[in-house]
Amino acid sequence: MANYTALANDIVANVGGKENIKNVRHCITRLRFQLKDESKANTEYLKKREGIVTVVQAGGQYQVVIGNHVPDVYEAVLQQGIAGVGEIAPDDASEKASGNLFDRFVDLMSGLFQPFLGTLAAAGIIKGIVAVLAAFGGQAITTSGLYILLNAAGDAFFQYLPFVLAITAAGKFRMNQFTAMAVTAALLYPKIGQQIVDGTNFLGIPFALPQAGNYYQTVIPIVLAVWVASKVEKWVKAWMPTVLKLFGIPFLTLLITVPLTYIVVGPVSNILSDLISGAFNTIYNFSPILFGLILGSTWQVLVMFGMHWAIVPIALNQIATQGFTAFFAPAVLPSFTQTGAVAAIMLKTKENKTKQLAGPALISSIFGVTEPAIYGLTLPMRTPFIISCIAGAIQGAYISWQGATLYNFGGLGVFAYPSFVNPANGDISGVIHMLIGTAIAIVVTFILTYLYGVKDIFSGDDMNAVVVEPVTESEESVVASTTMELKQELIAAPLTGKVVALSDVPDQVFASEAMGKGIAILPSKGEVVSPVNGEVTTIFPTGHAVGITSDSGAEILIHIGMDTVQLDGKGFTAYVKNGDRVQAGQKLIDFDIATIEADGLPTITPVIITNTKQYTDVITTQEAEVSVGDYLLDAVL
Repeated sequence: MANYTALANDIVANVGGKENIKNVRHCITRLRFQLKDESKANTEYLKKREGIVTVVQAGGQYQVVIGNHVPDVYEAVLQQGIAGVGEIAPDDASEKASGNLFDRFVDLMSGLFQPFLGTLAAAGIIKGIVAVLAAFGGQAITTSGLYILLNAAGDAFFQYLPFVLAITAAGKFRMNQFTAMAVTAALLYPKIGQQIVDGTNFLGIPFALPQAGNYYQTVIPIVLAVWVASKVEKWVKAWMPTVLKLFGIPFLTLLITVPLTYIVVGPVSNILSDLISGAFNTIYNFSPILFGLILGSTWQVLVMFGMHWAIVPIALNQIATQGFTAFFAPAVLPSFTQTGAVAAIMLKTKENKTKQLAGPALISSIFGVTEPAIYGLTLPMRTPFIISCIAGAIQGAYISWQGATLYNFGGLGVFAYPSFVNPANGDISGVIHMLIGTAIAIVVTFILTYLYGVKDIFSGDDMNAVVVEPVTESEESVVASTTMELKQELIAAPLTGKVVALSDVPDQVFASEAMGKGIAILPSKGEVVSPVNGEVTTIFPTGHAVGITSDSGAEILIHIGMDTVQLDGKGFTAYVKNGDRVQAGQKLIDFDIATIEADGLPTITPVIITNTKQYTDVITTQEAEVSVGDYLLDAVL
């Protein structure tokens, strides 16, 4: 351990010191720090420091790539009083977010929605099914038990989304989640909407509900309420006597936060809504095309903040007084910009988890339910969301230019088109313009997102590496290497599957060849065999990675999948241990491909020669697919 104390001291000092570290954990090759402020880290120094392969900043982690000896370095780091995984550093509450306001907002919203994106997408699909049943089944369907229960299954999650957000926001702001839920429950209390009337006040201070009449299905007001509650809770904790803390902290937190939220959030929401409503009215009277451009570009943002209710009453009033409205038309189609963006993401991404989210999000967006797309994909990627706003502006300008008219508030997504049929004469010109607007929204967003907007949002979050400086030698056999007077070493394929260039591996450390040169295999069979005769020098307890040193000194790393350390051994069976002698073709590990994919993790497996610097070159196979024992790599001395 003494050999790594100096390195550990240097790492801690150059990531900003103990006070900048929230916690640390490790995989097979990396120390994974959660830092309070990554800008305090001396990244360039660490990259050049002997004993460190490189540094990766991804997925909210500051990853210091060490290699085989990472467990020893990790222990040396912990001996300095650093919090390990699952612990919270004592001064963690002092953490401050970094980055500009937009980045901080995006990171916050993404973090709040990530834990329940799958459920959100599933509920969105059910809402789509319900919309189809209502559109084509008529009253006979909408009054049936099937429709009623499906509607409850799909709509309830969105209706009570604030409760789910209360839980994730409580984790984000580090407060008691049950107190956060109690604050949220007070905002959703059913009777309060009937009890609050004009002039209602709290100790002489007037307050009101937002224009929607309640906080159901809202996002920003709930997040703000929990944030305020977290600050109040922290303040109360600081002075509350221990004997009273159990009930005293939530008591005062509720007593202060609930009135404060009603007094501030509701009135502020109404003031902002009035300002937005007046501004849009003025713009519409000045230039409908400019109005459509602005409303189309901002509609999704307005919905996120609950400010879209400033527009809805105007449109409802116009329909009530004149039987139609062109005012609201540009706001109908922005959901299809998410359809285009998600389609592009689904086609281009290499991340399995992203693909899994994209399918349900795409279906939901077609029916006008965009939360899974926005909070799960386009907002975390940032650029696709910005592109969707641009496309929304273009379709909005077109719709207003053509004067498409809405005659009633009908369904969402594809079921909104019938609302543009003139009931007086059956004119469908409005529907035609809406279809053209839909095409604009989808095509523009798809093309721009495909070209400029797709990036990884999950792969960097927990990539495991395994280091073992590779290269292997073996015999001319089904799984091995042949030496040419020790001038080269032929490495056999340890897996069966599709060959993938190392540069296409969704992890910067592997793709950049920082760990060494090599190739990757997308396995079709869950079995790993030894590519050489040699000794097992590294095998992680979870069985997701193995390092072998060949008899001639080549060091080979086989890393099964990306992020697979988080499975904690589930789906992996190792047949060898550190120090074992192995022969070429001998089974090392069995793994269940379905288990890995079920967790949304990539199965792509890098095969790396980690002591690449000892070789003149590493040549890879040109075959598209390989079987166990086929030629894979040639390490030239």
